[in-house]
Amino acid sequence: MKEFVAQNEISGAVTLVANKEKILHLDATGRGDISSETPLSRDAIFWIASMSKPVTGVAVLIMEDEGKLSVDDPVEKYIPEFANFKNADGTKATITIKQLLTHSSGMPEATVAEMKSSHTLAELVPHFVTKPLQFAPGSKWQYCQSSINTAGRVVEIVSGKPFEQFVQERIFNPLGMKDTTFYPTEAQAARIAKSYRKTNGKLTEAPNFILNGMPATSRERYPAANGGLFSTALDYARFCQMLLNNGELDGHRILKSESVKQFSSVQFPDHRTGFTPGNGWGLGCCVIREPQGVTAMLSPGTFGHGGAYGTQAWIDPQKNLIYILMVQRANFQNADNSDVRKAFQAAAAEALAK
Repeated sequence: MKEFVAQNEISGAVTLVANKEKILHLDATGRGDISSETPLSRDAIFWIASMSKPVTGVAVLIMEDEGKLSVDDPVEKYIPEFANFKNADGTKATITIKQLLTHSSGMPEATVAEMKSSHTLAELVPHFVTKPLQFAPGSKWQYCQSSINTAGRVVEIVSGKPFEQFVQERIFNPLGMKDTTFYPTEAQAARIAKSYRKTNGKLTEAPNFILNGMPATSRERYPAANGGLFSTALDYARFCQMLLNNGELDGHRILKSESVKQFSSVQFPDHRTGFTPGNGWGLGCCVIREPQGVTAMLSPGTFGHGGAYGTQAWIDPQKNLIYILMVQRANFQNADNSDVRKAFQAAAAEALAK
């Protein structure tokens, strides 16, 4: 990681390796703020972006465990306007909750203006149903932000609680994830690592686009189930350990073991997925089917998710390992396929093999 800092690839990184019982490695390299030369701390808070998606998947499965919904249910059962979606040939299109979580719904996206004007998921979702589908539900994989936010809205409807309150009460509090939130406090905001982009060989500060120009503490934005969470490496490790322990951690059961298996299993084997080759998709997470390239050091069946600014968490059940990388770099050509991620995972695997 020091080499990548020296090369201005990243301003800094927090790296963590764990197994289901304990933390094996935790370190911080580089700076959290280049201008003030503030060292990056191990408890720095990062915008984890799409690493929010597995949290949303787990939230949906908590409701399924309680018999409140099935992932095979049509979304229109909970959001009646979804009954109006049509296929290209004019026939009725039915989108299931499973298709929401696996990026196979064909749903259209909201515009930037629509997202900025929406302060709740209830305000956001109606923007989706006014546009045509991009393809027939279930016919292929296409990364989709609107579908994950719709899944968050379904959780709100079924649970009767705002999404941010549900995940706080049912996931973050039981797991002791004290620094994972959609809305950081002033004290937490002071610990957020600054984001940078590399331009002409130098790192310059980059805005966090999820905030729409507002401070991180502002609640004038919806709890983005697709990518709105802030967290620390240690906090997210707790979430990963729960999954590696088949849904339970320190006496707190979050999911049934069979639900963890469902979450981390490829749902549509025939779908060709994006970002990096050899993968499939579970219920809110990426699943490695054929390790290669950036995932070569991981086992088949490893699952997890990355974030827009280069963060990543992988859970390898075969090796009983968790790899977490926290960086804030805005313009990686492909954050999921970055050399930074590959080098961290390779170094960790090599050290563990000694």
